[in-house]
Amino acid sequence: LCTVTQPQRAHTHTACARGAVAPPTPGGSGSTAAPGAGPSMPAYYLVKWITWKEKKTPIVTQSENGPCPLLAIMNTLFLRWKAKLPAQTEVVTTEDLMAHLGECVLSVTPREKAEGMELNFQQNMSDAMAVLPKLSTGLDVNVRFTGVTDFEYTPECIVFDLLNIPLFHGWLVDPQSPEMEASVGKLSYNQLVEKIIDYKHSADSCRVSEGLVAEQFLESTATQLSYHGLCELNTTASEGEISVFFRNNHFSTMIKHQGHLYLLVTDQGFLQEEGLVWESLHNVEGDGNFCDSDFRLCHPPQRAPPTTSLPPSAQEQQRQIDQDYLVAVSLQQQQGGAPGPLSDLELAQQLQQEEYQQQQQQQQQQQQQQQQGSQQAAQQVQLHREKY
Repeated sequence: LCTVTQPQRAHTHTACARGAVAPPTPGGSGSTAAPGAGPSMPAYYLVKWITWKEKKTPIVTQSENGPCPLLAIMNTLFLRWKAKLPAQTEVVTTEDLMAHLGECVLSVTPREKAEGMELNFQQNMSDAMAVLPKLSTGLDVNVRFTGVTDFEYTPECIVFDLLNIPLFHGWLVDPQSPEMEASVGKLSYNQLVEKIIDYKHSADSCRVSEGLVAEQFLESTATQLSYHGLCELNTTASEGEISVFFRNNHFSTMIKHQGHLYLLVTDQGFLQEEGLVWESLHNVEGDGNFCDSDFRLCHPPQRAPPTTSLPPSAQEQQRQIDQDYLVAVSLQQQQGGAPGPLSDLELAQQLQQEEYQQQQQQQQQQQQQQQQGSQQAAQQVQLHREKY
């Protein structure tokens, strides 16, 4: 999960978690489950180069604890060619991304020249620059269930507005369920959680029933995407528009192509798969199809199922060491230094090698124990046969 800052409001969705996180079942406190302070954010991210509309374009990949909002916004700007990286860049730091984003914000000009609008624009610019550091840790996002662009307005939303990046979600209540629609109404997530807590402990049976219906809505849409929301999302998004999609406490770069929705694949595990770029968004389960940069269906490379008892192969271990070396050298070159001796890296390699050897020894011991057990069993069978 992404490391997030503790939200100031008790029930605000602090959005940066990767993967499916079900909405909390309202209980005693009613606060949204959010990770607490965890390990510090990684200082660098690996860059994947794709061919996007016949141009080499960088995509910043993320590991489990990548800063989702920052990467989603920057990848949107890269795909729009509003931001660029030097050719063949393989590693980018958080500071680099923040600098590029700051330049993009400062390059925005007001759409209207009226004096009042100019003052409002300058205030928005100041607020946006103050919010930028939060993008590398997490954003407070409070959705409303009435529309795919409906969020409680917070200072964090200013960045999306200034950069003209639509922010969508698909967590809508189905109008074909009038009882559920009436229970949810125009409330935001935070307000709905508070209502559920209040109504479930009411002495009025009607209010208790309404609270249970609202709770059922949260439970039935635990993926934070409903089919009604998916339909509305497809209708609202413009053809060819690159935007940011919020779901499961995670921000993704999204595009609509020929009437279909696709999410940008930023998983670092696909770093070497240049042809694997998009994943279709066509159901609420999240099992989309992978596509290349031209939205042609493609399949990820077949990987053997993981076996917990087996240590990593020598090839896998060497690949990881090479990747670590690449990162260290790239960062050192970006900082203006020569590659030189990398004592920390050598130490890391030595530790990895020792761990690998230890795993091999453990596996050999397990195999020997299994062989001894088999031999003892065979001897017992033979003695039994000789006896009878």
